[in-house]
Amino acid sequence: MNRLPRTLALYGLLLSLLTSSPLRADDAPEDARLPIEELQLFTQVFEQIRSAYVEEIDDKTLLENAISGLLGELDPHSAFLKKASYKNLQEHTSGQFGGIGIEVGMEDGFIKVISPIDDTPASRAGIEAGDLIIKLDNHAVQGMSLEESLEIMRGDKGTPLTLTIARDNMDSPLIITLIRDIIETTSVRHKILEKGFGYIRIAQFQDNTGKEFRQSIQALLKEEGSLSGLIVDLRNNPGGLLPASVEVVDAMLDGGLVVYTEGRAPSSNARFSAQAGALLGDTPLVILINGGTASASEIVAGAIQDHRRGVIMGTGSFGKGSVQNILPLSDGRAIKLTTARYFTPEGRSIQAEGIQPDIWVERAELKLSTRQRPGIKEADLNRHLSQGVETDPANSPPEHPTDIKDFQLLEALNLLKGLAILSK
Repeated sequence: MNRLPRTLALYGLLLSLLTSSPLRADDAPEDARLPIEELQLFTQVFEQIRSAYVEEIDDKTLLENAISGLLGELDPHSAFLKKASYKNLQEHTSGQFGGIGIEVGMEDGFIKVISPIDDTPASRAGIEAGDLIIKLDNHAVQGMSLEESLEIMRGDKGTPLTLTIARDNMDSPLIITLIRDIIETTSVRHKILEKGFGYIRIAQFQDNTGKEFRQSIQALLKEEGSLSGLIVDLRNNPGGLLPASVEVVDAMLDGGLVVYTEGRAPSSNARFSAQAGALLGDTPLVILINGGTASASEIVAGAIQDHRRGVIMGTGSFGKGSVQNILPLSDGRAIKLTTARYFTPEGRSIQAEGIQPDIWVERAELKLSTRQRPGIKEADLNRHLSQGVETDPANSPPEHPTDIKDFQLLEALNLLKGLAILSK
């Protein structure tokens, strides 16, 4: 069959599609006119692949690959979503999906771990934020699209997946075999650390996160009566839905701007504010962050920091300051497109910079000694004087929270206890 008519037909189709907008090509400004030469180049390359590539590929697949490349070259987060991927993404934001439990992006052709998700095969195996995945089973990652790598990582519950990982400060790659599972993420958890001091962990920002965060605060207040301090743990939180992050800030902030976005399309420019009447009043806050704190969780940390509402503690965050919109297509597929940058209330863009903590505390191994140091105290001396007053049990020295093995969490608790002492 003569290929010329097919090539001309393809070129004509592309040209007609691209000139079907209200602004015609010949009426457009010089810098906005259609790149005719590049369209011709595309059809030439398309025809060469179709006719000379070592294996035959149908036209539909070639065009689909072209769309994937078009989006994949924009930034690490834009992507073309096939039907299965679009469905998986919807399940992901609702809190249940299959896989190993990591949030990832692209970096220099490799898959970079943004963060492992709590209580998943990845977190239990010790996968860390910042790890570079260089192989999935026997498949080299370099050259894959993000979508292709995600397809490999997904799979049936109980099936194995071997990751080859490059990690900073390690001379040789790590090889870790995980067993896939149904990932059911619990967005918000809470507990009392010590009397008067609460802890809320937000693992991811999903549809109901704002509501669950408020419920956790109310449960802590009901249990304690009042709180002397609250720790909100956003470490290894890869983000999620922007409205959910605004709802979380609204519970802690007594009004004011939370975040604003700026993009090229008018619909991408928006401002989000908290309502007056914070659920927590002026309860002292510590927000814990680290290198796996990304996107929506950075919005929370940035808003609290700019309004001087709490202390940000930990290490620098990931630095994902862009907004992605999911745009459904007519056939059940979709595109994930970066449409705006977001800014903190004081106008800071954290894109590729991250949120820097007010108090820098590295992750460290905490070892508590239960052995008493040898020595003699006044009470050990013969004929020592008594106190002269009756002992008030309330003045007895506090017990050390030996059940907390998390160094950053312990530092946050100690800071809140110090603030509570000064407030008296």
